[in-house]
Amino acid sequence: MQKLNFPAYQFRFKSSENKVSIFDLIRKKFIFLTPEEWVRQHTIHYLIEEKKYPQTLINVEKLIKVNDLNKRYDIIIFNPDGSIYLIVECKSHAVRITQKVFDQIARYNLSLQAEYLMITNGLDHYYCQMDYEEQRYTFLKDIPDYEHKG
Repeated sequence: MQKLNFPAYQFRFKSSENKVSIFDLIRKKFIFLTPEEWVRQHTIHYLIEEKKYPQTLINVEKLIKVNDLNKRYDIIIFNPDGSIYLIVECKSHAVRITQKVFDQIARYNLSLQAEYLMITNGLDHYYCQMDYEEQRYTFLKDIPDYEHKG
């Protein structure tokens, strides 16, 4: 797999029928290893190990309704009160982060109303803080650590 712009993490792998799977700490099961899943798993470890977000507040790959369409988000971090703190959109390392990708996460956020957005292809990471009063987002160097949140 492609080397990504994240610290090195320890992953559990399993191989069967010539397919490699990686263990997902949040879903508590092995997931078929695609280039996008490789980025998602690095991002999950980054959020837990570097940013100190509790696993109990992280949700991965769930369906949401956006304009009456079923969509699937990559990663969400909840606030302890159940509101959404952060939405993460993961792409394969081969996918360039374009305006189209920002538009995708912005559409998801119309219904989710997160405070922060993160977009990554494993090589480039973008972080934004939402300003709903001004209807815009501000780019950040990083997202806050969990203990500094709030």
